[in-house]
Amino acid sequence: MGDIWNSIADFFSRETAVSYLQAALMVIGGLVIGRIVSGLIGRLLKHAAQHQVLIFKRFAFYIILGIFVASALVEIGFDVRVLLGTAGILTVAIGFASQTSASNFISGLFLLGENPFSVGDVIRIGTTTGEVLSVDLLSVKLRTFDNLFVRVPNEQLIKTEITNLTRFPIRRIDLQLSIAYKDDMRKAIDVLSGVAAANKLCLNEPEPLFIFQSFGDSGLQFQYSVWAKRENFLDLRNSIQIEIKEAFDREGIEIPFPHRTLYVGTATDPFPVRVVEAMPDDR
Repeated sequence: MGDIWNSIADFFSRETAVSYLQAALMVIGGLVIGRIVSGLIGRLLKHAAQHQVLIFKRFAFYIILGIFVASALVEIGFDVRVLLGTAGILTVAIGFASQTSASNFISGLFLLGENPFSVGDVIRIGTTTGEVLSVDLLSVKLRTFDNLFVRVPNEQLIKTEITNLTRFPIRRIDLQLSIAYKDDMRKAIDVLSGVAAANKLCLNEPEPLFIFQSFGDSGLQFQYSVWAKRENFLDLRNSIQIEIKEAFDREGIEIPFPHRTLYVGTATDPFPVRVVEAMPDDR
């Protein structure tokens, strides 16, 4: 029993207590200095992309904190050579056990250099579309429009086509339209031009674009494209289609729908069609 108390007393001797206190102060100092340095890096890189700033800030913080933690361990008696040897063994073991993470890390460095998108951009990856919340060294976090959280590994991003929907300040809206064969296409173009000119969200430059596509089964198929500022894209997409429908109705331009004709052979007479008035109620 006396040996136990002696061990406890030796552990809490003055020199040991001072060493542990200094080690704790080193760790706290590492936290403080790491935050200060990361904040300075954020101010120095204020013109860089937001995700690049976040990655550099985190990298600097953890490097500084790691140096102070290692110094604290040395202060309380750990051998540096043992620490380095242990770190080397752990690095090799982790490298073999986490090849996927290493691939994601390297892919994250490529994304950092290429900079195809930034925090706040809206991107489409495969069938997933959402706002970029963060770009980390292992993955990218998205928030979809129905408020779901999606994590995409960086390795997948390197191998997949990425569409950045908000990279440029303006976007084009392509409207697939058709009119009946009996209607005048030049008149339809004039009506569409008037609708685009009257809509305040539609840009005059670049000017609207008309592309004839085909003689369809039920009508003349064409594309009418207008430009909008990025932030007005959805509002213009919804409003201009309502205005086109109203303008076509007002000008008597028919938007056709599929027609079907029943035919049962050359020797068969056409089916007779009669309009029968409603019969009075027998009761």
